[in-house]
This record gives sequence, C-alpha cells and structure tokens, in this order.
Amino acid sequence: MKRVGMFVWNHFTNDARVMREGTSLSQNGYDVELICIDDPNDPNIEQYEEINDHFRVYRMKRYPSLLLFMQRAYRFAFGKKWPLIPIALIWAYLVYLIPWIVLPLTLIAVLMLKTKVRVLWIRGALILRMMWKGHKGNYDIYHSNDLNTMPQGYVSAKWRFNKKPLIYDSHEVQTSRTGYDSPWYEKFEKFFINRMDSMMVENATRAKYNEDLYGFYPNVLHNYPTEEISIEKDTVDLHDILDLPKEEKILLYQGGIQMGRGLENIVEAFPQFKEGTLVFIGDGKIKDKLQKMVKEKNLEDKIKFIPKVPLKELPKYTRNGYLGFQVLNNVCFNHFSASSNKLFEYMMAEVPIVACDFPEIKKVVEENQIGVTIDPHIPDEIAKGVNYLLDNPDKREEFSKNCIPARKQYNWEKEQINLLEVYRQF
Repeated sequence: MKRVGMFVWNHFTNDARVMREGTSLSQNGYDVELICIDDPNDPNIEQYEEINDHFRVYRMKRYPSLLLFMQRAYRFAFGKKWPLIPIALIWAYLVYLIPWIVLPLTLIAVLMLKTKVRVLWIRGALILRMMWKGHKGNYDIYHSNDLNTMPQGYVSAKWRFNKKPLIYDSHEVQTSRTGYDSPWYEKFEKFFINRMDSMMVENATRAKYNEDLYGFYPNVLHNYPTEEISIEKDTVDLHDILDLPKEEKILLYQGGIQMGRGLENIVEAFPQFKEGTLVFIGDGKIKDKLQKMVKEKNLEDKIKFIPKVPLKELPKYTRNGYLGFQVLNNVCFNHFSASSNKLFEYMMAEVPIVACDFPEIKKVVEENQIGVTIDPHIPDEIAKGVNYLLDNPDKREEFSKNCIPARKQYNWEKEQINLLEVYRQF
C-alpha cells in the first residue's frame, strides 16, 4: 500500500476538497497522513485524528514554546498592576548595572511580541515543524495543497537521497487572487513548478491560464461535492431558528463572508426584492462590515446572519433555500475563473441559483438550466435575477428539478477517477 504525505495550511475543519481527496485515496489503496495546523483556541480540535483506518490527521502545534513563555511572562509583568512597580525597579537596577545585556534583551522581547517579527516567527516555526513531520514520514508520494504548502512538500520530497514524487494541487489561481498582489508569488510558484512531478487545477479555464503562463496544461480536478449528500433529506428548520413564517422564502448565501464575493451588492439590491428574507450562513473578514451596512439600512428584520456551521451539517441548512447566491465579483482571475463548491452544493440540494456570468459558472448554470446568470457587479441586475425566480414559481420549480439530473454529472463519485489517474502515474 502506497503511503501519502499530504499538506494543507489550515485547521482541516471545513476543507471539503481535501477531505474528499484524502478519503478517496484511503478507500482506493493508499494510506494517507494529512499534516495541517492545530488551533489551540478550539477545544474541539485534536492534534491527532483518525478519519478512517487509512486516513489520519496530524495537526502541528501552532505557537513556539518560547513565544508562549515570553507572552506569559509579559502578561504577568505588565498585565497586572501590583507587580509592575517592583518589576520596574528591578529592571531599572539591572539596566543600570548591565545595560549591554538587558537593553538588547528588552529590544528582542518587544520585537518578538509586538511586531511583524512575531508573525514571521510563528509561521516559520510552523513550516519547519511541518517539514520535519513530512520528511520523517518518508512517504511514497507527497501532495501539497496550494502554494503555501509547496515549501513543506518540496523539502520533504526532494531533500533526500531517494527523491519522492511531489504533486502540486492548486485550489486557487495563485498569481491572480485577492490579497496576493505581489509579483513574487509568480516567481515563487514558478520555482516550485519546475521542481514538482504533477499539477492539478480546478477547471479547464484555469488549466489554459496555467498553460499560457508556464507552458504546460495541468491535470484538471473539479471541486464537486459527493452525490451522497443529496440522498440524505434531513433539514435544519431555519424558519424556526430565525422565527420566520413557514411560507417565507429564504434567499440564501452560504460560504465565507469575504471581499470580492458580491455580498455588499446583494445587500444593496435587497430593497428591490419583491419578497423573502436574505440569510447569510458563514463567517469572514467583512462580516462586521456587512452587519453594520444592514443596520444602517434598517434591514435587520429582513437580513439575517448565521455563524459558520460544520461541513457535514451544512446541507441540512442549504435545503431551506428558495434560491442560492453565487455572485463573485471580477476582482481577479481567481474569481473570474472559479467554479466554486457552493454552486454544486446548491445543485445537490435542488436550490436554483442566481449566479455570476463568468465562464465556468455560466456554463454549468445555463447548460443545465438550474438558475439564472446576471452581472454580479450591478445590484439592479441581482434584483432582476431574484425577482424573475420570485415572479415565476413554475420556472423556479423547473430549475429545481433540473438539479437532479445535473448532479448525476457534477459529483465527486465520478470526478475522483481523475485524482486516482494522477496517482497511478507513480
């Protein structure tokens, strides 16, 4: 049985793609160990977890022990009023006696605890721990999910006498995505692409982009959910949770509350919606901003927010939707080329979609007649799409029924064959 060492730069609590890949490999003759990051702030996360007999998760300690000790000492000295005066006197005395030792130590402590040096220390130490775990594992195949784990995969797979295969699984367009504006990302990616053995991207549009940029067409592995989630019919009653009338139509967005996803435009468009309650399920960097926007517009009775729910529970919430939103904005090629997971999650739940008219998403929605596509940058266009589904319940029902044959095509049970083909090269 081939052993796989897989890396991902998150806590592995809501990463559906990596969960599917690891599970498929473990059920098809591979023994998988996933190396990810621990979250000391979440008592429900364990550093070691067994998904099944051949899929295990190792979460690396997030913070260096020395940093934790320094933080505790700092809080003890300055976080309480009573020790502050004697400590200050002792410190002043030491500074007077041996300033060439104490002053540099003080400067180092401030740098480590109060500046970007702290972030670099945490990330650097974490990367080294992941490298050490990966190298020590001596796996037959190494698998790096996204660019931020390529150093770990490269060192683990290639810095040894008996070099091992390295797969680069790029979930995003690393050279054109929100927050990745530096030209160094392309240089960084190109360095590792020249040293890997196989690459996977999410769809044909991204594969062509990669070919134009680097001169080769990578393997395509779509981010489809498992069809089995459509079989389970349990539903969490959102109407009850949100104290809504049973006949109220829920207009649903699920996923990260992040920039560039058109969420502000949905809120701007909402006053034009002829009926319904808008529900956001998820968390993210702009959630506070979005909630403030809702409050300023006096829409708190009609726009509701629900925190992120566990991955396995999410379909139970999705089934409440009269329609679902996928209205990414064209702020980078990563968004423009996306065929994101939530599009297919709505499909699995038979929820018609109001979607952006970007190539991969538009192709799925229009060819399968499962919703409407609009210009996501214009609130009036979003409202037009929503009102079309509200005004035409028969058409909405037709779109919902069309999801059933569509999900027979866009599912992980079929797509995993492409993953296994990549692995059979080795």
